[in-house]
Amino acid sequence: MPGLLLGDVVPDFEAETTCGKIRFHDFLGNSWGILFSHPGDYTPVCTTELGRAAKLYPEFAKRGIRVISLSVNNLADHREWIKDINAYNGDKITGTLPFPMIADENHEVSKKFGMLPSTAKHSTGLPRTVRSVFIIGPDKKLKLSILYPASTGRSFDEILRVVDSLQLTAKHEVATPVDWQPGDKVMISTTVSEEEARKLFPHGVCTRDLPSGKNYLRFTPQPMD
Repeated sequence: MPGLLLGDVVPDFEAETTCGKIRFHDFLGNSWGILFSHPGDYTPVCTTELGRAAKLYPEFAKRGIRVISLSVNNLADHREWIKDINAYNGDKITGTLPFPMIADENHEVSKKFGMLPSTAKHSTGLPRTVRSVFIIGPDKKLKLSILYPASTGRSFDEILRVVDSLQLTAKHEVATPVDWQPGDKVMISTTVSEEEARKLFPHGVCTRDLPSGKNYLRFTPQPMD
């Protein structure tokens, strides 16, 4: 992302949302947060994405995550579009979602976060925001970013999976291997010595033998506390 790298403190801003005016850092508080953007209101892929995010909101809340979305349309458009999103979900048709949606008409937030592509514009000539995902830690630092083109819908199951990995690895000196799912074995960080590993991971350490003779592939059951 131009101007925003992993480990950077994310920009603070004030914005109008479907849940009232917010200051972003205050909205996040001491929680984990997810900010995701949409190319525009009344667009098909975005409708399915926001519907899925609304359905999964209890899973995000269970993980202590503040969710917020963004589109460059105005609040009136947002509230009318949300009725379509709720109808798509088969839910009660209201102009609200369980999380706020930012009305970024002037593109200020989009520019701060590098959400604007070099191409892809609305019929009005204004840029369409790309499908960005920003996962932010309680320290307000960027922990993960994913960028999708307008034509490709996100996997919110994958977003939940990476949140689980980020929260686990922030608490324990482990990493999650390829295709990891919650409950699978994890890998012990290379900064942890053999002696430390035995103390930190009492459920056992399994080391994979390798031709190099280097004992860096060390697995242990996922810590559950």
